[in-house]
Amino acid sequence: MQIIRLVAEDQQGVVTMAQCRDAGLDLDVIQRLCRSRTWLRLSRGAYLVDADDIPEPPRAAVIRAAVLSAAPCAVAVLDTAAEIHRILGILRPAPAHPSGPPPFERVRPSAAIHLSLPGGSARPRRIYEPAVRPHQFVLGPDDVMTVDGIRVTTPIRTLADLLLRVDRFTGVSLVDSALNRRLIVPDQLADVRASMAHRRGAVRAIPWMAEADGRAESPLETRVRLRAADGQVPPDELQYRVVDRSGHVVAIADLAWLRRRVVGEADGVDAHDNPDAVFRDRIRQNAIVAAGFVPVRFTWADTAEPDRVPRMIRAAMNRPAA
Repeated sequence: MQIIRLVAEDQQGVVTMAQCRDAGLDLDVIQRLCRSRTWLRLSRGAYLVDADDIPEPPRAAVIRAAVLSAAPCAVAVLDTAAEIHRILGILRPAPAHPSGPPPFERVRPSAAIHLSLPGGSARPRRIYEPAVRPHQFVLGPDDVMTVDGIRVTTPIRTLADLLLRVDRFTGVSLVDSALNRRLIVPDQLADVRASMAHRRGAVRAIPWMAEADGRAESPLETRVRLRAADGQVPPDELQYRVVDRSGHVVAIADLAWLRRRVVGEADGVDAHDNPDAVFRDRIRQNAIVAAGFVPVRFTWADTAEPDRVPRMIRAAMNRPAA
């Protein structure tokens, strides 16, 4: 068992049937471990070891198991590739939240895993657990890389594939995230455009690249910025350092309308999850007001309607600063 645990350590806790056999474990032993819930079968011929003390399998382990149980040349693509690269912006189904749509990137273990599979392997197969969405992409050597032992499309190819399939707000959020995380640099946006060229959806998606800004630190910030721009009140600055009358930086605001002394904050669903966070947030907001700025806060629900964000910004502009 020590050998198989060493193998699992390099694979997010996942081992395959073939690896178990190489380590001297036969099927009876594996089945007994699964019945006792010490191990958990994640996919065909792929198991999570030491699973008895976790409430649900880690998402990384679920992806690893799906890749290991698929064809040898499987490549993670689309949403799954973005997930592996930690490119934020794909809104996935999750329980409703009072402040608006579900949070980004809280992916359930049962969420579909997108893999590009060769030849006849690229057909739906009921044996996959969780469901694998098979694709047949034409991928060149420069389109694929390895991340933590998993073959995955590069950030450039991942962005190109997703931008052809999503709406404008999601697309710009994805590019913003990749830039912010330095997975690509601005000069490589030309490579993303080239990867999209002559493909269905390219004419619609390519102009979105000009709206990208790597200073945005979350998809919600991107959505607020786009709503503001569409409403003819684009921000003057992102990640603006608010300085008090003594010259000290008291806050870094997500967005700022400098001529009207207004700063905007994109409130994610985790912004006020505990009393300490609420207390710190109140002190911060008071400091922003004392520095002579009018703060305005935006939630997911505010970005659902085209006019709401611009209306909130204009209302803040009409309020006197302290």
